[in-house]
Amino acid sequence: MTQANAASIAATARTPAFPSKLPNVGTTIFTVMSALATEHQAVNLGQGFPDFECAPELVNAVTAAMQAGHNQYPPMPGIPALREAVAHKIEALHDRAYHPNTEITVTAGATQAIITAILAIVHPGDEVIVLDPCYDSYVPNIELAGGKAVRVPLTPGTFRPDFAKISAAITPRTRAILINSPHNPSATIWTAEEMRQLEDLLAPTDILLISDEVYEHMVFDGAEHQSAARFPGLAARTFIVSSFGKTFHVTGWKVGTVAAPAALTAEFRKVHQFNVFTVNTPMQHGLAAYLQDPTPYLQLPAFYQAKRDLFRQGLAGSRFKLLPSTGSYFQCVDISAISDLNEADFCQWLTREVGVAAIPLSAFYGDGFDQRVVRFCFAKKDETLRAALERLRTL
Repeated sequence: MTQANAASIAATARTPAFPSKLPNVGTTIFTVMSALATEHQAVNLGQGFPDFECAPELVNAVTAAMQAGHNQYPPMPGIPALREAVAHKIEALHDRAYHPNTEITVTAGATQAIITAILAIVHPGDEVIVLDPCYDSYVPNIELAGGKAVRVPLTPGTFRPDFAKISAAITPRTRAILINSPHNPSATIWTAEEMRQLEDLLAPTDILLISDEVYEHMVFDGAEHQSAARFPGLAARTFIVSSFGKTFHVTGWKVGTVAAPAALTAEFRKVHQFNVFTVNTPMQHGLAAYLQDPTPYLQLPAFYQAKRDLFRQGLAGSRFKLLPSTGSYFQCVDISAISDLNEADFCQWLTREVGVAAIPLSAFYGDGFDQRVVRFCFAKKDETLRAALERLRTL
């Protein structure tokens, strides 16, 4: 090829246009607010990850696994020791036996687990009910599978499930419903009675359930996490999603699990083996060893409740109206007494002018519903929380 020909091709080269599979998706609010926090040197209480380290014993366990040569592909569903540890944990906590060989799968984090479950069960034209406000990956996952997300609002103010509205949203095309407890972003938890109501509602149907339980060990004030595993009518139709990243303060490791009946797991693994195949080997061995002692996750509610209480006490004399925080590591506040700005503009202003980043709840609604509520993350060092509180109390 001559230089002239090369120059001619370069001059006319173009990237072909094609229809987007997610035309309504842009940069996530978490990325936007974290970048703004960095730009203004704000205390970042927006994105939900810890700013403290995990237990050194866990790091040592992973290091030992690498040094022992566990650095090649693991089995597709996860190493047996980790699947066995997860099955034992679920049975001990929720009295439900899952077979580690056929009903537990190790995933590359909870986000991968959720999209894999959706791709496994949702066909073009199927409907999936999601409860607004909801985590931002749910709806794009459904759309990528060719399904239609049917948004049903949780009750404004309390964020309780409205079973009349959920029932009214069910049609012959409903394939699944996706729930999340403890709930991001509202920090509420489902009660046993609400789980039984869902069990009764779904009993006469073939609707499947995806239960996002990544904050399962962050339930406060003596309450218990009501896993779908505890309810036979739900467990029989449910993919239960959990996250070691959330539980052990290692969100960057991206390791999670899915527990589901064998028939559902078989379909899940068909997709899993082709979208991720396997998950980080030494992390799996390290986690399997670390799980032999249940103390770290059994103590987690008290650990995060202390941070919640520190944060709530620090805002008690401010003009923020504190909403209940019964689970997760989030605290929602009503800003009505402080500003006339909408939630998104308030969070921008708070980051730039006050030096604390938060997330608007409207970002979790399909229609941008604004109820003058923003979300803070208290999964931070105590000194980080105190630095944020010092600034927030000026309001």
